[in-house]
Parts: sequence; structure tokens; C-alpha cells
Amino acid sequence: MRFHVITLMPAMFDALRNQGVVGRAIERGIAQIRLWNPRDYTQDVHRTVDDRPYGGGPGMLMKYEPLRAAIEEAKAALPRAEVVYLSPQGRRFDQTAARHMANSGRDRILLAGRYEGIDERIIERYVDAEWSIGDYVLSGGELPAMVLMDAVIRLLPGALGAADSAQQDSFMDGLLDCPHYTRPEQIDGLAVPQVLQSGNHEWIRRWRLRQALQRTLERRPDLLRDRELSSEERHILDEIRATSGDAE
Repeated sequence: MRFHVITLMPAMFDALRNQGVVGRAIERGIAQIRLWNPRDYTQDVHRTVDDRPYGGGPGMLMKYEPLRAAIEEAKAALPRAEVVYLSPQGRRFDQTAARHMANSGRDRILLAGRYEGIDERIIERYVDAEWSIGDYVLSGGELPAMVLMDAVIRLLPGALGAADSAQQDSFMDGLLDCPHYTRPEQIDGLAVPQVLQSGNHEWIRRWRLRQALQRTLERRPDLLRDRELSSEERHILDEIRATSGDAE
């Protein structure tokens, strides 16, 4: 899968491209990240990429012409790619969206804005989708672009060391993840739950499911409202609510 990013801050992506899961995926040819800097498409000596907005107001906007040139170069390299603008006004990016993008196999051109945003005509002419990583404002679209790429690339076949690692992550089945433990068995007066040392895979599966359901109920009950529960999950939730006194 190929990601081409339009950005004024290409150096920010070094950490993503050169380390960790994404870095290894790039080395293995599973993913590709290419960067396009709008400054390279300016015509003046100052390499100007921003200007004052019409109508007044604080801040500056990214200019149309350098963005257009960078996007068209990227589109020439990836003719069938979806153009994505990272924006607080976009649809909320979540695990379901990441899974859909990974499964689609479609290449994407990510547009990382700066300043107060970009000329609206760029959105009207080139952008296929807008995505937001949360209801807050950042200094630019680079961090959201990295979040999106990290979330998608780690789901691609071969990106993770263990084939089932991604399937056990929080949100993959609509629930938060259960607690995890490693050696030593006892430390600072805290012990690993006995069930995880039992060797009984069915007990361990049910314990993990119960923990995931309880955490989701306590921390993100909205996820349960949107999820179709199995009969086993409904039974476990009823037990949890009866124990905690939460009758919903």
C-alpha cells in the first residue's frame, strides 16, 4: 500500500518511516511513504506557500497554486489514489475506518494542512475525503497523517511479527483490550492472575473477554451501545452489572 503525503514539514515523518512497525513494513515492501513539499512548487525567491485570507481575520492560509502543483504530481504518480485531507471538520477516524482502509488496498494521498488551513477550492477540486483524529486543533496535519498511516499500515498482512497481534488490539472487535502481564510472576506485591497461569485456554479466553467487557463498560460504554453482542457477551455483562449494581 502506498501513501503519498503533501506536507511543508517532511522531516517530521522520519520517525515514522525509519522506526518501529511502519519502518519495518517499508523495509519489507509492504508499505511505501513518499513526501511532496509544496515549497518545491513555488515560483518566487521566498518560496511563499501562504497568504492572507480574503475577508480578513487572523492567521494565514496555504496558497492554492503550490498545493495544486504538489497534488497533481502526486496524482500523476498514483492515478487511482484517494486524496484525503486531514481536518478537524472531517469524519472521526477510528479502528473501523483503519480496518476498512487496510482491507481496501487503495493507495492514498494525504494532504497535511498548516496555518489556518487551506484554500477551500483545493478541497472542492481535489479532495475525496476528510478525516479527523479528534475534536481538538493541532498545529498542522502531519501528526494526524502519521496517526492514520500507523493505524492502517500495522493492519496490513506481514506488518506485525505475530499474525494475530492486530486482532487482539483494543477496538478490533468493538471492545477495549483486556489487561496483559509478563514476567516476573510477583513484583512489588502485585501478582499475575492465576487464571493466566492455568494453561486452560478456555478459562483464559473467557477471563480476557470478561475483562474487556468490564473495561469497556466502565470506560467507554458508548462502544457497547453500538455493538451487536453475542449471547455469551450479554450473559457476562449481566453478571458484571449484577456484581457492580449497575442495572443500566
